[in-house]
Amino acid sequence: MVRSEQVRRTAAALLRILAVAAAYCVGGQIGLLQQVVVEGAVVTPLWPPTGIALTCLLWLGIGVWPGIAIGTVVTIATINSMDIGSLGIVAGNTIAPVAAYLMLRRIGFRTELDRLRDGLALIFLGALGGMLVSATLGAGSLLVNGSLPLGEFWAVWSAWWAGDAMGVLVITPVLLVLRRARIPRVTRPYWWTEATALTVASLVVTVIATRVELALLFLVFPVLIWAALRFQLPGSAPCALMISVVAIGAATDGAGPFADRSVLEVMIILQALNGCAALTGLLLAAIITEQIGVRRKIEVACAALAEVVDQIAPGETAHLWPPYESRPRLED
Repeated sequence: MVRSEQVRRTAAALLRILAVAAAYCVGGQIGLLQQVVVEGAVVTPLWPPTGIALTCLLWLGIGVWPGIAIGTVVTIATINSMDIGSLGIVAGNTIAPVAAYLMLRRIGFRTELDRLRDGLALIFLGALGGMLVSATLGAGSLLVNGSLPLGEFWAVWSAWWAGDAMGVLVITPVLLVLRRARIPRVTRPYWWTEATALTVASLVVTVIATRVELALLFLVFPVLIWAALRFQLPGSAPCALMISVVAIGAATDGAGPFADRSVLEVMIILQALNGCAALTGLLLAAIITEQIGVRRKIEVACAALAEVVDQIAPGETAHLWPPYESRPRLED
């Protein structure tokens, strides 16, 4: 009986590892659709596997790290043959999300992203801090094996770091939202109409901002603010992802503000837009969600206090403070 239980646990652990590896590979293939070459090295403006890897660690725990390594090996094999330098890339792509996960767990990160501190932690520890490892080991491995000249190290390193960080900033919030996604109980009139209008507006505004030659990239931010204020993270995270995907497509095609620019200039503009969009949506949504949570706690405390007062003076407070269950919810 004990042996069969151990076999089941081992099989479940292996399945989780293989599932993580498969998810990483799928994300890698999607990321490679928009690859660019910076100083001879293949990089991507948005590398989804970093966000997928960190999310899997947050959901399943540290034990699935071999799946990240396996996924990295398979993804590299689809681009080039494995060599000594590839080992550094595998190590970097594996250690970076693990380091980010450990730092987030250390400070008590909550996957609900319902506090400002959680949003800041994901940005500075999960994305900007943790992905320093993958960029350093990856670009360093290319430098050591002679694939990358010393004078081109920092250009490749910065592009590598930005792509990995964007993967965390853009993909991780979306995946965390999807896990908790439920069909909303709509009591607010025209909820679906507003959600549809937001989706259409996000797409249209982003296409205009990234395809016309005028400098109109700032137009995406009112849409992001709308999404965060009205729908919090379930609205702002997909909106930021849509903006990033459309902008990357425009940058790859050399359209709009990305026309007639060098690869380095395109990467700078693109990553500035993606980073600011992700930061705006994530932080504003976290602030609004935290404020809603605080107000709910205050309402519950006031309702409890009203019940105590009503017990002391029956009937005196019923008309002033209706029961908590009968009050409209803030998000309705």
